[in-house]
Amino acid sequence: MPDLLPKTAKSAAWLGAFVVFYVLLDWASFILPLRHLNVTPWNPASALGLLFLLRRGRPAIAALFVAIVASDILVRDVPGNLGITLWLGVTLTAGYALMAWGLRRHCPESGLFADRVGLLRWSSIVIFGSLLNSLCFVSTLLLAGLLSRGEWWDAMMRFWVGDGVGVFVTFPLLWWLQDAPRRLLLRTILLRWETLFYSGLTVFCLWIAFVPGAEAHFRYFYVLFLPVVWAASRQGLAGAVFCVTTLQLGLLLAGLLQQSEQLSLFELQMRAFLLALVGFLIGVAVDEQRRAAAELRHSLRLAAAGEMAGALAHELNQPLTALAAYGSATKQLLERGADPAQLGQVVQRMIDEAGRAAEVVRRLRDFFRTGATQLERVLLPELLDAVAASFRGRANDEKVDFILDEVPELAVNADRLQLEVVLRNLLSNAFEAVAELAPGQARVRLGACADAGGQVAIEVIDSGHGVPATLRDNIFEPFMSTKSSGLGLGLAISRAIAEAHGGSLSVELGGRGCFRLVLPVASTNR
Repeated sequence: MPDLLPKTAKSAAWLGAFVVFYVLLDWASFILPLRHLNVTPWNPASALGLLFLLRRGRPAIAALFVAIVASDILVRDVPGNLGITLWLGVTLTAGYALMAWGLRRHCPESGLFADRVGLLRWSSIVIFGSLLNSLCFVSTLLLAGLLSRGEWWDAMMRFWVGDGVGVFVTFPLLWWLQDAPRRLLLRTILLRWETLFYSGLTVFCLWIAFVPGAEAHFRYFYVLFLPVVWAASRQGLAGAVFCVTTLQLGLLLAGLLQQSEQLSLFELQMRAFLLALVGFLIGVAVDEQRRAAAELRHSLRLAAAGEMAGALAHELNQPLTALAAYGSATKQLLERGADPAQLGQVVQRMIDEAGRAAEVVRRLRDFFRTGATQLERVLLPELLDAVAASFRGRANDEKVDFILDEVPELAVNADRLQLEVVLRNLLSNAFEAVAELAPGQARVRLGACADAGGQVAIEVIDSGHGVPATLRDNIFEPFMSTKSSGLGLGLAISRAIAEAHGGSLSVELGGRGCFRLVLPVASTNR
């Protein structure tokens, strides 16, 4: 029982603080009421109420009802008796609770949006929920005789826009402020020089829209999209939320100061809604693209690790085979009672081979962690001969004429394992391209030639049908594959490795398959 008292006191404090803050926020935003009715062109307190319902659940419903009634009595001075005020409080509380239920059920983050589909659902719930609240609230005033039939439509539209825009613009900011990771991200964005620059652009665009723009019947209003697009495209949804909030406050302040007959505050709120919608659309699209790019980089690294497994197996096979041979030799020497010097030589060779295997494993670990490469001087004839050796058995089994042309005595500065990944991938594709051809027609050729520009071109040519012209522009894109069972990552990884080595990977069109890997030749100076 004593343990429950602090929790109860803390909950009561939260509920009391919410009621006070709700009334203060409603008081601060109580501007230009429609004929002293409870209808204003901007109602950010509704966003606070929705957020509190989402965070606190059912216990917050009673607190929201108290806050609405207190605000109506202390701030808005709604005409009518206490019974009507209480009924209006019940109506609005029920409407907001219904909206909170819809947001929690249908939005991916239990209240906010993280992608374009989520934005569509969130916007629909906010817009139609605000419309339902508006219809119920204004119709109650009409039935109570506090509003004439001629005023019903105007009051309903104003309440809908004020409540809807209040939630649409204010709720994302409040949501970000109450979430610790998002709050930290928002703080990081605010401390950037870029944010200061587009904030200054926002003020300048507001001046253009309301000073010379007012004389031109606000035809320059479209310039306000500039800072929104800048913030959203550069900083994603976080930048859009901050810039939209800044513009909302600027529009309200400029509208109150301007007091133009050509553009009412109601119209400003409609335009603020469009600015927010555009900003949020761009922001979530940018965030989606960044998440997709991060996931793609992760997928490419995993796929590259899989592609490297073949090269690693080849590299590890030699030291492991040597270790086994030296181990057997050591056993025989011990059985014959060999002298320690001879045993020491064999043991040293075992240590060297173990170190070689450990180096291969270390490079694999570094690649997993950071994608790092380790450049070394690689002799081209040795590289191509090692790669070709692993395909000769396959060529015999599949009846493919596999030819390794004479390779120039050149060297390249490269990560040997990664280059083997590229060449194995290209040769594997070439063998698959000729798999359905008759014996004698299936041919794969691996060769290299130097050019005058200090580069060497390694070519993998097959007698298959070649790459279709329709795929030339996107054959190297991730997840683009001509094979039903392929992931479409091999060529993307191969081109990325080639470019990381200062080279290129290209494909030729024609009646055959031909991929060309171009690499800079290593300097002869050591």
